[in-house]
Amino acid sequence: MHLSTEEKQAIFEKYGQGKNDTGSPESQIALFSIRIKHLTEHLKENHKDYTTARALKALVGQRRSLLDYLIRKDINRYRAIIAKKELGIRK
Repeated sequence: MHLSTEEKQAIFEKYGQGKNDTGSPESQIALFSIRIKHLTEHLKENHKDYTTARALKALVGQRRSLLDYLIRKDINRYRAIIAKKELGIRK
């Protein structure tokens, strides 16, 4: 899956603090969530694709680390990103 620059900027603008905000945890979590959704759909059709399964586990771990960071640093920002149902993140 390759997201175009415009698609990434739209994600960063919606979840981050601007279209060039690539470093905030919220924008990174949103980008990881979209990639996780895509890989999950891929694995539903190609269940023997072990390399993709490994990459999916790594992405989930990275997203979990960022969520843990947000819990430690600012619980209100964490609650705000969890409240956005379109990302599909549960507590």
